[in-house]
Amino acid sequence: MNGTLRDRTLALAGVFMIADLVKQIAQTGNADESDVETCLGSLFVENPDATEEVFEHLIHLRRGLKVMIDQLGGDTARRDLDVTRYVVSLLHLERKLDTKSALMQRIEAGLASANQQRKHFPLTHANVLANLANIYADSISTLTPRIMVSGEPIHLNNEANASKIRALLLAGIRAAVLFRQVGGRRWQILLQRHRFYKEAQHLLEHEIPRSYN
Repeated sequence: MNGTLRDRTLALAGVFMIADLVKQIAQTGNADESDVETCLGSLFVENPDATEEVFEHLIHLRRGLKVMIDQLGGDTARRDLDVTRYVVSLLHLERKLDTKSALMQRIEAGLASANQQRKHFPLTHANVLANLANIYADSISTLTPRIMVSGEPIHLNNEANASKIRALLLAGIRAAVLFRQVGGRRWQILLQRHRFYKEAQHLLEHEIPRSYN
């Protein structure tokens, strides 16, 4: 499917948002629960009519658009190397995963099971997070190079945080799949950085305020 610049910007904002959430949990042990739920919920959205529907609503991508603007803008002081590294790694691993049909089937089966869990537990319940983390460990973690998450040991060694980070990285792969499906490519982030930056600004300043009405 050949999406528009708007579609690619929204999908990429999802990748940036997830990368930022992973960084927050790894460094502080906390992240906004509504943002986490938005990202995890994207794993169970099939056949959306619009790109933003993967994240339920345009408003829910506000954080991702802000992070994207900081990362792609001209102010280098606002950039975060960990976020950049996670985004690049997610996009790279998604391309590898696309050639591994057996792993894709394993993920699909795991998500079907997790979707059944959602009938009994909220998305951020420990049981659901553990299930999603196991899906990531059994699939994406078998690809190289693995994503090495940097942070404080006290937070990284916490089992609940570790599960949440792996679950989010799985959602990051889903956002990377969406980016590719709407015509996104890794090289565009470098060569079309300014176009993504301007589109993210437009969405944040003009479309999101309208979506409140």
